[in-house]
Amino acid sequence: MSIWKKKSLSSLLSEASDSEKGLKRTLSSGALVALGIGAIIGAGLFSLTGIAAAEHAGPAVTISFVMAAVGCAFAGLCYAEFASMIPVAGSAYTYSYATMGEFMAWIIGWDLVLEYALGAATVGVSWSRYLLELLAKFDIHLPAQLCCSPWETLTVNGQVIEGGIINLPAIFIVSMLSLLLIRGTKESATMNNILVIVKVSVVILFIVLGWSFIDEANYTPYIPENTGVKGEFGWSGIATGAATVFFAFIGFDAVSTAAQEAKNPQKGMPVGILGSLLVCTILYVLFAHVMTGLVPYYKFAGDAKPAATAFAVTGYDFLQTGLIIAILAGYTSVILVMLMGQSRVFYSMSNDGLLPKFFSDIHAKFRTPWKTNLFFMVFVSIFAGFVPVSDLGHMVSIGTLLAFSLVCIGVLIMRKKMPDAPRSFRTPLVPFVPLAGVAVCVYLMYALPAESWLRLFIWMALGVVIYFAYGKKNSKVVEEK
Repeated sequence: MSIWKKKSLSSLLSEASDSEKGLKRTLSSGALVALGIGAIIGAGLFSLTGIAAAEHAGPAVTISFVMAAVGCAFAGLCYAEFASMIPVAGSAYTYSYATMGEFMAWIIGWDLVLEYALGAATVGVSWSRYLLELLAKFDIHLPAQLCCSPWETLTVNGQVIEGGIINLPAIFIVSMLSLLLIRGTKESATMNNILVIVKVSVVILFIVLGWSFIDEANYTPYIPENTGVKGEFGWSGIATGAATVFFAFIGFDAVSTAAQEAKNPQKGMPVGILGSLLVCTILYVLFAHVMTGLVPYYKFAGDAKPAATAFAVTGYDFLQTGLIIAILAGYTSVILVMLMGQSRVFYSMSNDGLLPKFFSDIHAKFRTPWKTNLFFMVFVSIFAGFVPVSDLGHMVSIGTLLAFSLVCIGVLIMRKKMPDAPRSFRTPLVPFVPLAGVAVCVYLMYALPAESWLRLFIWMALGVVIYFAYGKKNSKVVEEK
């Protein structure tokens, strides 16, 4: 059996239409947009904006957000075409199976663990930190040793804790959201919608209330002069700022993992992917404009909470707590969507025989891949409870960018080999858009530290061993002559 065998488009569409024993179709176009916004808007907006402004772009960080959005849009347009053509759970894994064959599909499926599972663990630890901060405002203090992994340093009420025992709040949120996902996609989407409303409301409140306090002098110069060092202001600084804030957009691809649960995937998937990107871009640009208008950009240097610093100018103290609540809501919805995306990828891989049947067992009542949800509840909780997130962040980024690149390449292959296949959405300007998507992703991967590449290589090598030891022997896909 060839490791390059492909799944035919007809077999994939047959999977999508087999709704009797598969996942339940409950998600509308609006729910898919909310799913995308839930995955995209995390606390990165509240922190990365200040870093990019202070160190790279100044007030022109708004242009950086637009550039980053354009880079994401290249990959988003490719995802939208595939998601409308192949409305099956599995996202980039499924698309790779149809275009590049089984081995590359396994590679991308294994790679997505970096984006979804480790991403959920990373965000879970950050969620824990902000929960402590919120509780402290109400004079509630949890034992520091139970809120920190053994290899991390945590500062609580001015006291430095050198290594705790376990991060229980991070495990708690991962477990609760995993159980919610078992209960059902519709229920999970409802919770996500509530969280999206909370965090978007706070972002809009920040923009509306902060607008009247903008000091126009803070926009002069709008593009600070380059210091002579590449990436420190000027147009090179705007470009570097775009690379910095790019990661505030990551997550829109998780919408495509829900294709098999969309009511009308041919229409809903492009709307969900591109609609969430558009909404988030508008909010990001307005947020950055207000933030750099309230306080001179250079004052954000080294500031861990630049949004709170900026909003303090308005005197609306109540929103300081509101920002923390918005960040918690943002993190919660990101974890929810990442956990859902991960379970759907492994569900698809198990259906194809590349992973044990355990991962594709559907709950008789809820019609969700409940055993996969339980597995990743434990897996992600271990990372969230015991592993320092500083070691995970770059792995999440490099794994995501690799997935984006392969989806863009997949569109080029599909257009050449199956030009007449029905597409309810077509990526415009092919081959420019896919090639531009690959170029942006490869550039950003190149900018990551060397350790990230080493960890990616080790993780992928482990995946290759598992594929040849189990996946290749148990694959259910029959090679077409």
